[in-house]
Amino acid sequence: MRMLPPRLPLRVLCCPPRGPGLAWGGPALRPLPPRFPLRVRTFGFTLIELMVAISILAMIAVLSWRGLDGMLRAQQMTQSRADQVLSVQAGLGQWRADLDGLIQQPGIAPLDWDGRVLRMTRRSLSAPADGMLVVGWSHHLVDGQNQWVRWQSPPLRTRGDLQSALVRVSAWARNPSDEEKIREIAVLPMSDWQVFYFRGNAWSSALSSEGNAAGSQAGGAADIAPPEGVRIHLTLPATHPLSGVLTLDWNRPTLSGGKS
Repeated sequence: MRMLPPRLPLRVLCCPPRGPGLAWGGPALRPLPPRFPLRVRTFGFTLIELMVAISILAMIAVLSWRGLDGMLRAQQMTQSRADQVLSVQAGLGQWRADLDGLIQQPGIAPLDWDGRVLRMTRRSLSAPADGMLVVGWSHHLVDGQNQWVRWQSPPLRTRGDLQSALVRVSAWARNPSDEEKIREIAVLPMSDWQVFYFRGNAWSSALSSEGNAAGSQAGGAADIAPPEGVRIHLTLPATHPLSGVLTLDWNRPTLSGGKS
């Protein structure tokens, strides 16, 4: 009797259905993925578009830099002009302070102008006990530029010190030495200046003023008071923010209730 081969179960011979249906309680078969992935077209910038964008950004950067550079230059120029104006105000304030502090000594005019230097004898800046000072205002070449300069002596306590300071300020006005240049301060640039005195209800040149002429004589200054007013005309160079002629008036504090 021939033996028959064993028969396989039905579940091996049959294939379960595809889809969401289940065969014998198992999961449905999934479709196999394709062998090669699908090609998806991507979009981007071309080389020309990138070059155009870079060129535009470069132009914007250059324009921004030029604008910032112009703003910085304008700010520096404004700051420089403001500093120069403050320097002028400080110098004119010192001029008034020297005139307000005039003090009279026997035989010496408190204020004297010889066409080169305006010499003053005044109280000490800190305290009356420190003595008196001799101050000179003139114009010198400083670093190749004509400057309005101020010279000040050390505190003076004796008559001999005062006479020595008067000689020194005259020598400084004519030909300043290195020692005297240490005691001078450049106030502001100028090209010319003039001094006027107010006496007898009129302004006149300080060189032709009767009070200045009499005050220059020995022994005649004790009875001569300073002029009622002093006026200066400062001619500033064209490069200065306040170019032109600057006029400053001063009157004796005793004539204006302590105000000048």
